[in-house]
Amino acid sequence: MIGYAMVGTNDLEKAKTLFDAVLGELGGQRTMSGDRMQGYGGGGSPVMFAVCKPFDEKPANVGNGVMIALLAPSREAVDKTHAKALACGGKDEGAPGLRGDTFYGAYFRDLDGNKFCAFNMG
Repeated sequence: MIGYAMVGTNDLEKAKTLFDAVLGELGGQRTMSGDRMQGYGGGGSPVMFAVCKPFDEKPANVGNGVMIALLAPSREAVDKTHAKALACGGKDEGAPGLRGDTFYGAYFRDLDGNKFCAFNMG
């Protein structure tokens, strides 16, 4: 089971703006925070997502093949999440749409190049 997922950033304040908007569309809100990180949670779940400045103080970079999937309550929420990500400076990696019979997803990269998928099943 996932306890939390974390991605690095080179500009924490800009990352907070993007994730406040994107995760807000999915019911997420700020939880744990510090001078090097911001955590998000929601829905009474103990699972958390966090964005942080790397502990080793080296530049944050993207792991090839790494992606975090964000569960959305509806296809409309997938659409809105993707649009918010792009409006906040994220890059499109795949427009909202069906992939297979029941998987509806949209892909984007955050300001540091980390890949995300907002999705709904059913």
